[in-house]
Amino acid sequence: MAGFSDLNIPQGPDKKSMQGLLETAAHLGYSAVALNHVIDFKEKKQEIVKPVSPSELFPSLPVVQGTSKRIKILTRLTLVISDPSHCNLLIACTTLDVDLVCINVTEKLPFYFRRPPVNVAIDRGIYFELLYTPAIKDSTMRRYTISNAISLMQICKGKNIVVSSAAERPLELRGPYDVANLGLLFGLSEGEAKAAVSTNCRAAMLHGETRKSACGIVYTLKKPRKVEEEETLPACKKAKTQA
Repeated sequence: MAGFSDLNIPQGPDKKSMQGLLETAAHLGYSAVALNHVIDFKEKKQEIVKPVSPSELFPSLPVVQGTSKRIKILTRLTLVISDPSHCNLLIACTTLDVDLVCINVTEKLPFYFRRPPVNVAIDRGIYFELLYTPAIKDSTMRRYTISNAISLMQICKGKNIVVSSAAERPLELRGPYDVANLGLLFGLSEGEAKAAVSTNCRAAMLHGETRKSACGIVYTLKKPRKVEEEETLPACKKAKTQA
């Protein structure tokens, strides 16, 4: 089984707070986390800042609980779509070159999930991200989170789902198995819930890497011989091919 991952740790200006989050994540057993920088183009003159380097946070990265390996820190950029309409979801699923589609499930959505664009996204290797931190903060957001998550599960059948935290404080982080149990409330099966914090996260990371390094896979296929070619072969070669 792949290691556990949390692909949404907000990148803030306070390095001490980020250090606390990363140390807690390693202690809880996460082998990889992604520092998330959010850009909302509604705000004027907002620039994309340089990602924080792990060496700026730690001279030596924290060791993952129960292993001898150090935690892996990735960077991530999230673009906020100002108009949360079905048209924008359709574009994100079918056209945009992205790895994750993060849906704000903490309020009533102004659209319904539709099977065709969701299936296209799954075929393209795009994953849908659900955040669990709002569900443990407020009862109203918890109700909307569970309701919207179940609506998404009815369409995608539990495929290509990633569950992340978006935790701003160490106390908001939960262990991987606790997150998997929350996934059951979102309509995932036990296997799908565990995959949402492990193998699906790894697949999303590999999808991002292959977008930068390769466009596809080349494989060989043995071409069947035509009848005319077989008739022209010597008797010894015919015997080998028939064998």
